[in-house]
Amino acid sequence: MLSYYKTVDGRITRIDSRQKDCWVNLVTPTEEELNQIMEDFSIDPSFIRSALDEEEISRIESEDGITLIIVDFPVAEKQENTILYSTLPLGIIVTPDAVITLSGKENLVLNEFADGLVKNVNTHMKTRFILQLLLRIAGRYLAYLKQIDKISGFVEKQLHKSLRNKEIIQLMDIGKSLVYFSTSLKATEVTLQKMQSGRYIRMYEEDMDLLDDVLIEIRQADDMANIYSSILNGTMDAFASIISNNLNVVMKILTSLTILMAIPTVVSSFYGMNIGGNGMPFAQFWWFPILLSALLVVLGAYILDKFNMLK
Repeated sequence: MLSYYKTVDGRITRIDSRQKDCWVNLVTPTEEELNQIMEDFSIDPSFIRSALDEEEISRIESEDGITLIIVDFPVAEKQENTILYSTLPLGIIVTPDAVITLSGKENLVLNEFADGLVKNVNTHMKTRFILQLLLRIAGRYLAYLKQIDKISGFVEKQLHKSLRNKEIIQLMDIGKSLVYFSTSLKATEVTLQKMQSGRYIRMYEEDMDLLDDVLIEIRQADDMANIYSSILNGTMDAFASIISNNLNVVMKILTSLTILMAIPTVVSSFYGMNIGGNGMPFAQFWWFPILLSALLVVLGAYILDKFNMLK
């Protein structure tokens, strides 16, 4: 979908076609829309392909007066009974006439700008507009990290009640999400540091404070992702130890029960052998093997209990 926006009377307003100092937003664009943008703004096709490549890492480059900025934005997708978090690249192309954003999937941050939910947005101030966009993306990271922390805490409480594969798999998914976030945030931080030099886009003095705010938010989100990841790894290791210990306890009890159950079998086997005469003591009494088995079972249980084999 191709949309044009421009700040009119202090508010983001949707317009019908391209104008100078407008914002062009492309979400899941068609080939026709991409060709139109490349022709209207003389954009290198490689910039478009890079911006829509889901495997593209965060970076910044400039060529022939046009600058490409790629940053990752967080995505939350609901699957069955859980929410999976990941990241996708957002392409920001800065031309002399417009700022163009390209996204392969729906982007909540772009929707907030398009709906006018972000205050003091001026599309003719390209650098500030880009920094405001990056600041909202950093805020989205922080919001999702708080959600991940709450989900992780809830799953851990469920695991305390019952160790099930479902909860363990959920923790593994959360761990992957945190790795995705941390990797993307580190790459985004490097991109922002390159922007500070002013070699790629013009940085005005009043924009430097905003860029510093973006860097602080990105670093805070990265620190949070690393902390949550460390806590989660420790939790997973602890639950792995608990599961292993529980398995050892079960195996110990089963082994003890097997030993006790084998005693009557051994006694019965001896007294059931055809050896003639009175080869076994008290063989003439039918109840003696039963009594001997019971006594040996009690004795065996007492010995095993002393060695904590039944606990």
